[in-house]
Amino acid sequence: MDLFNNLVFGFSVALTWQNLWFCFIGVFLGTLIGVLPGIGPLATIAMLLPITFNVPPVAALIMLAGIYYGAQYGGSTTAILVNLPGETAAVVTCIDGYQMARQGRAGPALAIAAIGSFFAGTVCTLIIALFGPPLAEVALKFGAPEYFSLMLMGLVAAAVLAGDNITKALAMVVMGLLLGIVGTDVNSGMARYSFGIPELTDGIGFIVIAVGVFAVGEIVLNLGDTEERKVFTNKVTGLMPTKKDLKESFWPIVRGTGIGAFLGVLPGTGPAIASFSSYMIEKKMSKDPSRFGKGAIEGVAGPEAANNADAQCKFIPTLTLGIPASAVMALMLGALTIQGIAPGPQVMTQKPDLFWGLIASMWIGNAMLVILNLPLVGLWVMLLKVPYRLLFPAIMAFSCIGIYSVNNSPFELYLTAIFGIIGLAWAKLDMPPAPMLLGFVLGPLMEENLRRALLISRGDPTVFFTRPISLGFMIATALIVIIMVLPAVKARRAEITG
Repeated sequence: MDLFNNLVFGFSVALTWQNLWFCFIGVFLGTLIGVLPGIGPLATIAMLLPITFNVPPVAALIMLAGIYYGAQYGGSTTAILVNLPGETAAVVTCIDGYQMARQGRAGPALAIAAIGSFFAGTVCTLIIALFGPPLAEVALKFGAPEYFSLMLMGLVAAAVLAGDNITKALAMVVMGLLLGIVGTDVNSGMARYSFGIPELTDGIGFIVIAVGVFAVGEIVLNLGDTEERKVFTNKVTGLMPTKKDLKESFWPIVRGTGIGAFLGVLPGTGPAIASFSSYMIEKKMSKDPSRFGKGAIEGVAGPEAANNADAQCKFIPTLTLGIPASAVMALMLGALTIQGIAPGPQVMTQKPDLFWGLIASMWIGNAMLVILNLPLVGLWVMLLKVPYRLLFPAIMAFSCIGIYSVNNSPFELYLTAIFGIIGLAWAKLDMPPAPMLLGFVLGPLMEENLRRALLISRGDPTVFFTRPISLGFMIATALIVIIMVLPAVKARRAEITG
C-alpha cells in the first residue's frame, strides 16, 4: 500500500506543468543527441549542468534523466535507418536493424525498438520503486567504515569493467581521487595542492572537469571525423509490426530487460555491455542463428530493451546509496550537489518529492519517447545531414556561457580549456575518462569516511575488517580484482614460458 501511495505522490509531483515541460525538454534533447553521432549524453549533460543551478532540483533531475534514457531511443533510429550508431549502445542495433531497413522493414524495426524500450523502461521504473526504499533503509544503518568499503568496491568495479586495460582504468581512478582532494583540508582548514592559486583553494569545480573533459575534449576529437553520412531512407512507412514480429520479439524483450536491469546495478558496465550481452544470448538461444546479421528482429528487440533497462537501473545505486554506477550518474550526483543536496540514502526521507517525482517522470518520459520517435523519424534523419563543423561553434559557445554563469569566473574558463586539452590527450592515449570522473566525485566522500572511521577506531585500520558489512565489501573488492586479473596473468605467463 505504501508503494501505491508513494507512486501516487510521485505522479502528483511529475505531472505539474513545470516538471512535464522539463521532462519533455529532456527526452527531446536526449533523442536529438542520440541521433547525432559524436555528442552523446555524457557531453550533453556536462554542458547543461550550469543551467541546473537556476532550476528547481526536481525539474533539473527529471530533465537530465530524460536526456540519458532518451539518448538510448535516439541512437536506435539512426542505427536502423543510416547504419550509424548515434549512441554507443546502438552499435549492436546496426547489425540487424539496418538489414531490416534494406529489406523495406524499417517501420517494424523502429516500432519494435520503441516497444522494447518502453517495456524495459516501465519494468525498471517499477524495480526502482520496489527495491529503492528497502535498499535505502539498509544504507541508513551504514557507518563510516561501511561507506568507505562500499565506495572502494564501486571504484574498483568501475575501473575493472570500464575498459580492456585495467591498469589504465585504475590509473584514471587515482587521477580522479587526486583531483578531488585539491582545495582546503576539511580538518585543518589548510590549502592543499592549490599551488598558491587563490581560485583553487575551494577546489576544482565539478562542472569545469565535466565540461572540459567530456564536452570540449569530445567535440574537438569529433572534428577530425570525416566520415560521410549516407542516409538510406528519408521516409518510413508501415510502422505497425505483424503478429509474427510481436511473437518473435516478446521473449527477447523480456530477457533483454532482465539482462539490462541486472547489469544496470553494477558499477562501470554501461548500456553497450548490456546490448552486446543480450544480442549474444539471443543468437545462442535462436533455433536458426544464421538469421542474425541478415535482419533478425530478435537482434533489435533484445538489445534495445537491454540498453534502456541498463540506463534506468543505474539510478538504483545512485539514488539509494549515493554511489554513481556510471559517469553519467556521477554527473547526476554533481547536479544534486550544485543544488545543495547531499547525495545518499537520506535523499529519500528528506526529499521524497525528488525521489518519487523522478521515478514517476521516467514512465511519463518513456511514454513521450514512443510518441516522439516514430512520427518524427523524418526530422531526425534530416538532422544527420547537418555538418558537424556547423554544430561545433554553437556547442562551444553554449558551454562557455554556462561555465561563466555559475561563478562569473574567467579562471574557470581557462581551466576548462586546459581540461579540454587534457581530455583530448587522454582520448588519443586511449585512457578511459569515466573512471576519473567517478574517482573525482567519490574522492572527497571516501576521504571523509576514511578519516571518520579511523577517528572512531582511534587509528586502528582493522575497523574495516572487523565489521561484517564492511568486511563483505572488502572481500568483494578483492574477488573482483582477482577474477579480472587472473586471465591476464595466465596469458602473460604462457607467453613468457612459451
